[in-house]
Amino acid sequence: MEIIERKENPLLNRVEISFRWEHPKGATPKLSEMVAAAAKAEPGSKKELTFVKNVNTRFGRPQTTGIAVIYGDAEAAALEPDFVHSRHKSIHSPNEEKEPATSEPVAEESSAEEDEGDSEEGGDE
Repeated sequence: MEIIERKENPLLNRVEISFRWEHPKGATPKLSEMVAAAAKAEPGSKKELTFVKNVNTRFGRPQTTGIAVIYGDAEAAALEPDFVHSRHKSIHSPNEEKEPATSEPVAEESSAEEDEGDSEEGGDE
């Protein structure tokens, strides 16, 4: 990832980075890869406070450009619109989103097995 421009915005307590990513032998980078690279490019930044926006991949060229904003604290990061937070939700808190999804189907399967077992017991008598 190549930093094209770095701009500090003290009023919003954030750093704005314009970047260009050349990926000649690979696919377009995932959002999680871009967030990690942007957080790594700015010393002292946190991945949870980094948001990547305005991503554009050039047609026919292995080049992606975009803007990353890195906030100083969670209160300042609340300024980002809800749709940006929802896009980055799985990146910023992967454990919270994966656990409920895996535990719910298991609970449904076990309750379905119990219902089948009750109907089988009742039919034998």
